[in-house]
Amino acid sequence: MKKNDPAVPFNNLPVLPVKFDLESRPVMRKLASARAALAEMKGIGEIIPNQAMLVNTLTLREAKDSSGIENIVTTQDELYMAFAAQHQSTIPQVKEVLNYREALWFGYNLVKERQIITSNDLTKVQKIIMENDAGIRAQPGTNLRNASTGEVVYTPPEGKDKILSFMKNLESYINLDEDALDPLLKMAVIHYQFESIHPYYDGNGRTGRILNILYLVMKGLLDLPILYLSSFIIREKPDYYRLLAEVRDNDNWEEWILYILRGIEITATNNAVLIKGIKVLLEETIDRVKTELPSLYSKELVEILFEQPYCRVVSLVNKGLFERRTAMKNLRKLESIGLLKAVPRGNQILFLNIRLNELLQQEFLY
Repeated sequence: MKKNDPAVPFNNLPVLPVKFDLESRPVMRKLASARAALAEMKGIGEIIPNQAMLVNTLTLREAKDSSGIENIVTTQDELYMAFAAQHQSTIPQVKEVLNYREALWFGYNLVKERQIITSNDLTKVQKIIMENDAGIRAQPGTNLRNASTGEVVYTPPEGKDKILSFMKNLESYINLDEDALDPLLKMAVIHYQFESIHPYYDGNGRTGRILNILYLVMKGLLDLPILYLSSFIIREKPDYYRLLAEVRDNDNWEEWILYILRGIEITATNNAVLIKGIKVLLEETIDRVKTELPSLYSKELVEILFEQPYCRVVSLVNKGLFERRTAMKNLRKLESIGLLKAVPRGNQILFLNIRLNELLQQEFLY
């Protein structure tokens, strides 16, 4: 029996902490395996010599998938090309995804510097995503509808003062550990609460998914912002929305928390596989360049080729490796042995790391 009418603003949303025991036996079992997978991923990430390889590639993958949940669809290849070319894309979907990446980095740098997450910080993150100053919702009429039927499935709290009060409570919960819950369990609670408050007119989902990452960074479970649940949520989207409603309507916290923990475990496990693949590919590429182009080889050169799938001449110039003409000549040499592929982009040429791109295009594996 539903406790809440989906067409009525949920102004009686319970404040935090949760008044239920969240540490059931199934939850604690799944928590152990999720934590183990997360620790393994974090450890494997430390073996990559140049962390920019992980940060650039995985951050863009997350930006694409998180925006994809909101039906902002772009191709991963177009996204990598726009990022490498370092100019404003004329494709609106690509621009929105790149905004997400910028917002993630903004939040990450704030958390690393201050070790705190405030509601004002989240509003700044949302502003970068949406490129507007609308801020906290002040006008009524926001609701969430079924994309197929148009039926209202949830109406978040209304009234700016009410929303600000909920956000103040959430901010306290994020930054204080009064309930002594494991951070992964708290992340599940925080995500539910933020999505239920739905404080902005738009960009709530993307801001909430960035909040997940920032919280784990703040709690020391991530050093780099490289654990992203968006791929998992895309593939489990019906359950995601169903379980949010289950908590609101039936206080079914256990199933929601198990869902989030499962997402963490699967995502961390798959990231670990991907990171290992990048490391193996890096070592193979080093060996090939040493063997086939020994006079060209340097560790710095090969690592630049792995910082993102597409490399520019200026990338080598800015690192102080070569003058512009020599940089182009050497990239062409790498193309001649099949490591790179020249791709015209506007008035410049990008060089695609073929095998790295293939690795990053692989589907999410279970």
